Amino acid sequence: MMLMVTKKKIPQFKRPNYGRTKCGSIKGNWRKPRGIDNKKRIHKKFMGCSPAVGYRQDKRIRGMHPTGQHELLVENMKQLAGASNVLVRIAGGVGAKLKSKLVAKAQEMKLRVLNP
Repeated sequence: MMLMVTKKKIPQFKRPNYGRTKCGSIKGNWRKPRGIDNKKRIHKKFMGCSPAVGYRQDKRIRGMHPTGQHELLVENMKQLAGASNVLVRIAGGVGAKLKSKLVAKAQEMKLRVLNP
């Protein structure tokens, strides 16, 4: 039985003072605020959300694809051989020749490849 997985909405966690400068010198990626007077460290509401344990997904759906199946990251034929009833994602470092072989093998095993 396939169930569609609906994950909780999680806010974007931005760096303290992100968007303050015109030139964009403060990037949007998360860094923990450590300054003694930092408003984000003190959890002022206007500074936005900080990552916390409560934002974590439910244990049953953590790491699942939205279709409700588990994903398997594959780098070689040996990893693909033991796969059954999963969605296959081929690793980025795999070359074109091996990738085409992996896709053919997955189709033979009737597995769906997410990035053919």
